Amino acid sequence: MSKPKLFEPLRVGNVKLDNRIVIAPMCQYSCDNDGRANDWHAIHLGHLALSGAGLLTIEATAVLPEGRITWGDLGLWDDATETALRDVLQRVRAWSDMPIAIQLAHAGRKASCETPWAGGHQLAPDDAHGWQTVSASALPHYPKENAPTALDAAGMQKIRDAFAEAAKRSARLGIDAVQIHAAHGYLLHQFLSPLSNKRDDEYGGSLENRMRFPLEVFDAVRAAFPSDRTVTVRVSGTDWMDGGWDVEQTIAFAKALEARGCDAIHVSSGGVAAEQRLHPVPGYQVPLARAVKQAVSMPVVAVGLITEPEHAEAIVANGDADVVAIARGILYDPRWPWHAAAKLGATVRPPKQYLRSEPRQDRGIFPHGPFNPAAHWRNDAG
Repeated sequence: MSKPKLFEPLRVGNVKLDNRIVIAPMCQYSCDNDGRANDWHAIHLGHLALSGAGLLTIEATAVLPEGRITWGDLGLWDDATETALRDVLQRVRAWSDMPIAIQLAHAGRKASCETPWAGGHQLAPDDAHGWQTVSASALPHYPKENAPTALDAAGMQKIRDAFAEAAKRSARLGIDAVQIHAAHGYLLHQFLSPLSNKRDDEYGGSLENRMRFPLEVFDAVRAAFPSDRTVTVRVSGTDWMDGGWDVEQTIAFAKALEARGCDAIHVSSGGVAAEQRLHPVPGYQVPLARAVKQAVSMPVVAVGLITEPEHAEAIVANGDADVVAIARGILYDPRWPWHAAAKLGATVRPPKQYLRSEPRQDRGIFPHGPFNPAAHWRNDAG
């Protein structure tokens, strides 16, 4: 029986993935208004690093305090946030050799929010946990929200420099790959979409102009991150709105990124327009990934309600994408790759401490090596 395509290795830049399953970045909103990683992040990342996936991506990590979605977001903008994340990563890496990426982000006009479990609403600039937001144009995401400040040249330079500085900090932390967040209606997507970008300077209007700032940020990160390490970008393939960002523009952006040395592109969708007409069903974003894959040579990642192993295998085997990203599904089932291996007839490497957990009906998904079950029972007697 041939090995499932989902469990074939893949090289993305210089990062070698043991399989085509990656853990997408998922915000935890669990810092204490200081952007510093803490024990929650050690628990969260630690157990996902034992999942058997090919790559773990740290959640959207703000490059500036005002770039956070909520006051509880993770950050990487100063020595204190770098030290806190280093402490967490040291604990995770002590028990897992899974490659680790980080998503660097700025929320733009969708920043300054309350945590989701406290309502998720935007906080006013004078709130104790709020601040003034910025964007491509002075247009709020929701009509009743505080309008962002349209970025001027100095503000854009500050953000470019912050992305580059966060990339340097990521390199010092030994992170294997950086993903730039240009999706889900956050700042770089706000520049890309004609729905949120109404500028009349060289950063607005035409597609070339709207891509200019995101490409400048990519160039800054690529120059700051070691040349032998991987840089990728996450995009929204469509705004799900007439007159908005669409897959044809996404393809043009992907080609421009690839020409600049981008190693992979992760295709999601939506987020920039509160009125988006979105009908999520399993695999609803896969056609966007397929369209991009047909236009570029770099690896393409598909994501979005991909919950069944057979579906993930079909996406990769059919050539719709090179990699499948699992998000909410792996929060619900942190051993999703193990269960996928069992269903598809593949193998995964568990921690040696968990070797004896392999169910009898799934014998063969763990390469046992020298593990001796009889010795376990003898030593664990009583």
